[in-house]
Amino acid sequence: MDRFNDELKRTAYQKKAVSRMPATEVLDLAIAFFKERGYRAARTGRPNQVFVMGGAEGGLPRVTGEIAARADVGRPGVTLVTLDAAGERLGPAMAAFHADLRARRRPKDAPAPPPSPLTATDGEG
Repeated sequence: MDRFNDELKRTAYQKKAVSRMPATEVLDLAIAFFKERGYRAARTGRPNQVFVMGGAEGGLPRVTGEIAARADVGRPGVTLVTLDAAGERLGPAMAAFHADLRARRRPKDAPAPPPSPLTATDGEG
């Protein structure tokens, strides 16, 4: 049993993200994203939640993940997305979904915001 727990800890991916997309759109995007990568993905019995399942990866006989989306967190139009997965390939796939979700936050034609003067370094240490 310790072998499985060690593998779960080693391959775990747990993050939270913020999106301007509606919760249903985030979940539909997640289902399509993981199905393209060969996983089973669909909505769960719980509202605003998606499961991701796959076969054996690494030392795990089966891998699972979940994505939950809560709408209007903090202010209207903001969706909090919770990402949770473990697996040799599923963990990196969840990280890729997180990166894809972050890339969709800003319109492609919008310029990147200038760096903050507080985080810029001027060579002094």
